[in-house]
Amino acid sequence: MSEPRTITVGSAVAAPGQVVRGAIPVTTLAGGTKVEIPVVVINGAKGGPVFWVNGAIHGDEPEGPMACVLAMREVDPSQLAGTLVLVPVVNVMAFENANRGNPLDTFSFDMNRIYPGRPDGYLSERVAFAHSEWLSKVADLEISIHSGGAHSYLAKAIFVDETPAAVELAMAMGEGWGCIMSNTMPKGSPMAQMKAMGKTGITVELGGRSATSPAGFAKVARDLADSIINILRHYKMYPGQATYPTDATKGQQEPLLAPASGMFVPAPGVDFLKPMKKGDLIATIINIFGDEQGKLVAPADGMIFGLRALVSVNTGDWCCFFNKVEGKRA
Repeated sequence: MSEPRTITVGSAVAAPGQVVRGAIPVTTLAGGTKVEIPVVVINGAKGGPVFWVNGAIHGDEPEGPMACVLAMREVDPSQLAGTLVLVPVVNVMAFENANRGNPLDTFSFDMNRIYPGRPDGYLSERVAFAHSEWLSKVADLEISIHSGGAHSYLAKAIFVDETPAAVELAMAMGEGWGCIMSNTMPKGSPMAQMKAMGKTGITVELGGRSATSPAGFAKVARDLADSIINILRHYKMYPGQATYPTDATKGQQEPLLAPASGMFVPAPGVDFLKPMKKGDLIATIINIFGDEQGKLVAPADGMIFGLRALVSVNTGDWCCFFNKVEGKRA
C-alpha cells in the first residue's frame, strides 16, 4: 500500500484524512460571474489510488450530482485508503439552465464530444480543457455518470473500451450492472481522455425523464451512490464486501429509429434489460386514429436499455437504444 499524500485538484488541497471543497477555475463572464467547476476531494487517511467521479457533463442529467452528494455524506476519510474525487457538476452553465449543453455556446454544445477540449477554444472547450487537465494529472480510475436527461430513460448500462482494466471497473459497479457494451475507440469524452493517458475510465448510464418522480429519482441516485462505494470496496479502498453482476453481457449499442410518424406504443411485456430474440416486436407506431403506421422489432438477440420518454415520433426520430448481445462475460 502506498503512503498517504496530499491531493490537489484546482483550489481543493486535501491532506490525508481530510474532506476539502474547492473549484477548478476556467474564466470570468462579461458580467463578472466566475466560471469554475466545483470539486470535492475526500482524501483517505491511508494511501491508495485516486478514484474520480464526474457528474452532469450534460446539464439535464442531475442523477450524477445527487449520487455525488450521497457519496460525499457517507464516505469516511478515516476509513478510506486512497482518494475519492467527486465533481458533481462538470458543465455548470448547462446544469444551471437544465440543458444538455451550455445554451450560450452552440459551437461546442455537447461537452461529451469535445474532450480534451482546447485552452483557446470555444467556452465549453475551455471548460473541458480545464477539467481534463486535472483529471489527467490526478485520476487513476474514472467514471462519468450519464442518464437519458430530458429526452429519455436509460436503465443500468455501461460503455467500456474492452481493456481488462475497464471491464474490471465496469463489473465493480455491482449487482444489476450486467449490460456492458463495447466502445473500443472512444472519442471526445472523459473516458477517451483517460484512455489516451493510459488510464482507465468508463461511461455509466442510469435515469432520465421517466424517473424524476420523488421515489424514482431517489432510487436512481441511491443506486449510483451504492456503485461508487462498491467500486471503492472492490479496489480495497473502503471496508465492506463488493457485489458484482451475475448476468454480465458483452454487446454493441444500436439506436433504433422510427420507420414512420405517429405515437410510439411499446408491445406488452417489453421491458428494460429483458432478453429479446431477433425479430421480437418492440413497439407499434400508430396515428392519432389508432391505425398502424409501422413496427419496430429487435435487430438481433439482446435487450433494450434506453427508451424515449415522449410518445410522439416523426419518421427518423430516435425511439430506443438496443444492446446487441454477443455473449456472456466471465
